[in-house]
Amino acid sequence: MTTIETHYLGDLRTEAKHIQSQTRIITDAPLDNQGKGEAFSPTDLLASSLTSCMLTIMGISANAHHIILEGVRVDTTKIMQSNPRKIAEIHVQFYFPKGTAYTDQEKRLLQTAAETCPVYLSLHPDIKKVIVFNWSS
Repeated sequence: MTTIETHYLGDLRTEAKHIQSQTRIITDAPLDNQGKGEAFSPTDLLASSLTSCMLTIMGISANAHHIILEGVRVDTTKIMQSNPRKIAEIHVQFYFPKGTAYTDQEKRLLQTAAETCPVYLSLHPDIKKVIVFNWSS
């Protein structure tokens, strides 16, 4: 069964439709690769998928262990290499809400959840993943 249907719209732009929800995503090639940069690039989506997956699996763990996760912000930086052009590194910085204290066990649970999400585990080992957890108190 098809999960996603994608169409090339021309001018280095695609539209992907999630079949179940009918949600649509537009991608553009980035400015540094002949594109307009008016939407996420495919490699932006890959980096974003990592962050979203980490947060989702952390959310599942947080729900199971009654840990507050709402308000967490994540900044993601994708670093490209050339020759061949590909993602070399993804930097992920978690910022936990001020005033929310986490025990050492809760921190371990959330970090383990993040680093065992399906996207993290699916990325090629040559992609350097720099993950920083900024715990607030």
